[in-house]
Amino acid sequence: MTEATTRPKAHRTQAERREQTKTALLDATIDCLVELGYARTSVQEICARAGVSKGAVQHHFSAKAELMAAAVEHLTVKLRHQLAESLQTVPQGVDGIPTAIDLLWEGYSGTLATAATELWVAARTDPELKAAIRPVDRALGRSTRDHITSIAAGLPRERVETLFWLTVNLTRGLALDAELGGDPKRRRQLLEEWKRIAVGVATG
Repeated sequence: MTEATTRPKAHRTQAERREQTKTALLDATIDCLVELGYARTSVQEICARAGVSKGAVQHHFSAKAELMAAAVEHLTVKLRHQLAESLQTVPQGVDGIPTAIDLLWEGYSGTLATAATELWVAARTDPELKAAIRPVDRALGRSTRDHITSIAAGLPRERVETLFWLTVNLTRGLALDAELGGDPKRRRQLLEEWKRIAVGVATG
């Protein structure tokens, strides 16, 4: 085998290793945000969990804020793919609204909600962090909105977008309520009530 034929394979392997290192760092960052919170999340702890050196972090990310934003983006990409796949099975039009709301609740709660909440609270007094995570948050919103709009066939686009953003903000509020130890039964009741209202608005 010639050097010309072996070189591309070696290049791909090196690229794969870099990607694996980056993924390990991002996964470790999310774990730290969820378990320790932003204030106690250090680059040293992230490196220890990822099994890499501090030099590896600096190779991929120039600042802690960039790493944090990339970690949330990493998580939201997974969420976008999950939502896109799940939304393919949702009925078209008004009949799909309750299911779509459930999917948005699942997507905007849990690990994503915990990590994002930690970062947004910190970003209030950290302009660099705010600038890093804002485009990530907006990209998730636009992508998910487009998926919702595509299944809401026959409904006015403006009405669908209003319902979407109302749902996103409601589910984020409910996710925060869950983080603060709120009543799960009450959250479910509020979600069911919102489904009823949303269907009424869509058909009104």
